[in-house]
Amino acid sequence: MDLRSYTSMDPHLLVGLVNTELRNRSESLDDLVKTHDLDQDLLVSRLSEAGYDYRSEQKQFR
Repeated sequence: MDLRSYTSMDPHLLVGLVNTELRNRSESLDDLVKTHDLDQDLLVSRLSEAGYDYRSEQKQFR
């Protein structure tokens, strides 16, 4: 999955891509950001601004 443009991607599209990656290929949010070389704080902030919060127990943004 190509998440390189996550800083400018529409957050509603981004949340779907991130949740799919979390569900299918990543053990955790930490694993996802390390695998794709993403800034976790920036990713969480971008999705938070759009109303999405990370739920670790569900391993997804809601």
